[in-house]
Parts: sequence; structure tokens; C-alpha cells
Amino acid sequence: MTHDPITVNAIINGEKVQTEKTFPRENPTHPDEVVGYAPVNSKEETVRAIEAAYTAFSDWKWSDVDDRIERMQRAIQKIKAAIPELSHLLSREHGKALYDSEGEFAVSLMWMEYACNIVKDVIKPQIKEHDNGRTIITLDPIGVVSAITPWNYPISLSTIKIAPALLTGNTMVLKPSPYAPLAVSKVVELIADEFPPGVLNLVHGEAEVGVELTSNPKVAKIAFTGGTKTAKSIMKAASETIKKMTLELGGNDAAIVLEDFDVNDERAMRRMVISNFLTAGQICMIAKRVYVHRSIYDAFVEKYVEAANKWIRVGDPFHPDVTVGPVNNQNQVKYVQSLVDDARSKGAKVIKLGKILNPELMDNGYFLQPTLVLGADFRDPIVVEEQFGPTVPILPFDNEEQV
Repeated sequence: MTHDPITVNAIINGEKVQTEKTFPRENPTHPDEVVGYAPVNSKEETVRAIEAAYTAFSDWKWSDVDDRIERMQRAIQKIKAAIPELSHLLSREHGKALYDSEGEFAVSLMWMEYACNIVKDVIKPQIKEHDNGRTIITLDPIGVVSAITPWNYPISLSTIKIAPALLTGNTMVLKPSPYAPLAVSKVVELIADEFPPGVLNLVHGEAEVGVELTSNPKVAKIAFTGGTKTAKSIMKAASETIKKMTLELGGNDAAIVLEDFDVNDERAMRRMVISNFLTAGQICMIAKRVYVHRSIYDAFVEKYVEAANKWIRVGDPFHPDVTVGPVNNQNQVKYVQSLVDDARSKGAKVIKLGKILNPELMDNGYFLQPTLVLGADFRDPIVVEEQFGPTVPILPFDNEEQV
């Protein structure tokens, strides 16, 4: 089924802003298909967005919290009504299986609802009585927040920044990743329409946009989710004006399986597999390396492979039985494959996992069949680096101190 490409716009001071220059976002399942186009905003447009947020803050910070909650609740209902359309768009531009996209929207709305429910308790004054009198602590809005979000969970990692910021009286300029710019732009538009002009702004673009968002003196706080290397650059840019920062970075998370683990627990083993390969392994907080006590190592590997072969079904994200879709982009495919190839060249055993449901797609799309790597050294790149893709090493250990 073919679709006409869509075009999303920047949102500055409540208005949609078109640009002469745009960039395409391809479908990872069918890379020859352009899902849509996003604007390439300039530094000047980014400054305008920041100025709009800065101006809007002067009134928004005094707004009634009940009004903020009501506006956010209206936005939640609009997003909820659009899930069937937007989850399809997300799967097409991102590559994640449809159930995964639908799940991301469900989690995003849950977080937004939670923020609405707790905001009054969060911002209420704290009164502390003591022998010398009373201390009253009030929490004031910070100001303009720059939000820079990644491609792996673009909806949830944007809304989890937007809702708390706006509900507590701040304004925002958000920049999504170019690898998943479309569905999130639609979501931001739905939210922005419920708020006064300038409260929520949206820009896309290249490095100069990110630099402006992190260095402009009118930005009071930065909320960033992404890689450590980029975070270091952000910290340098923000240091000139000593901005507040929330940095959610990647990590090479480990799962440690102790000797009393029941390898015959099929439910637990299935959960382990999902924790390695959900969203094709492209989640910052999933287990990316597994250490298993040597006394149960062989039995664990055997049962793990059985569980993986039952759960992993690779193919078109819209196939009803698919659990793992393509990797999001070609660069990530090359990086993950290089780690697997490096481990194999050093003597590691690479086991393919799961079933391919759409073999005809594998050579053309950004697909990698999930793999298990055995026999890697503790110091090999496949172990010490965050692969962020559908491969996982399992290593034996002898005692807890060693692991």
C-alpha cells in the first residue's frame, strides 16, 4: 500500500512556519519510499521561536494551574482520538512494529495524565514549622525550556518533557530528531493548539538550531535525551549562561543472572528476550549485555534461544505477527553489524534468532536479523559499547565480585 508523503511545519508563536528547504524521512521498511518532509529551520527562525516562548512566559507563568490542566486534558483527548492515524505514521517513519507504536502512545498519554494529576501537589508551597518560626518554600516556573528529543521513542520522550514543563508554568521550544520527525510534529501541533501562542513552539533543523537552543541566553533550562557525546557539547554551550539541565543519556545496561535463577521459568526467559529485543533493541534502558553464572550458563543459553525463537518474528511492522521491525536508520544498521562482525572475527559464535516473516524485505530495508553473541571477551566492543540494536552478548561469570 502506497501513501502520499506528508509535510510537517515548524510552529512559532502559534503559527505554522513553512521553509523553502526541507528534508525527507524515508520508511526504514521500504527506504525508497518517502514518508514525509520536515522543515530545515534556520538560526534566525530558532531565535524567533525562543523569543516567542520568552514573551509568552511573562503571562503564562501567572496562569491558573486549573486552566493549564484543562488545556492539557483537552490535548490528551485530541491525541487519544488520533492514535489510529498517528501510530501508523510512527511505524512507517520509525520502523517499530505497530503494537509498539500503539504502546508508545498509550504510555505517553499515561504520563501526561499523571502529570496533570500531580502538578498541584508538586507546586504547592512547602511549609516547615520549627522552633525559630516558619519557613515557606515556593516553587516558581523556570522560564523557557529547550527540549531536544531522540528518534527511538519520539512521542513519549517529547510528551514527558512537554507536559510537566507547561503544567508548571514554563514555555518550551522543542526540536525532534530528524530520524523520526513526523508523528511527533503532529502531536506537538495538537498540544500547541490548546495553549496560548508562544507557549509551545516547534523547530527542526541542523546543528545551528541545536546550538542556538542550548546557548541562547533567554533559554533557562535544557531537557535533552540522547547520546553522551552530544550531551558534552550541550553542557559546553550551556555553561556560558549556567542553565539548568536534565540530561537523559544512553547506557550499556547489564542483566546479571545469578546461580539460583530457574532456567525453566518460561515467563521469565521470555521477559529477558523482550528486554533485549523490544523496538529492535533501540531502547536506552533495556539490557544490552547479559552475564550468567557459569554453573547455569549452558542451560540458560539453551532456554534463551528457545524463548527467543518463539517470540522474535522479524518483518513488516504492519504484519500482525511481527514483533521486531527494521532498525531505524542505515547508519545504525552499519554500526550494529560492525560490532557483530568484530566479535565474529575474534572467534565469537553468532547465533541467529527468530523467524523472518517477510524474507523479501530483508535485503532492501534496514533489517538485521536478531543475533546472540557467545564467547566474546569482557573487553570486546560488543560488550563494552552500547549497540542500540538487535544483538546481545551473553557472558559467563564465576562470582558476583567478578561481574
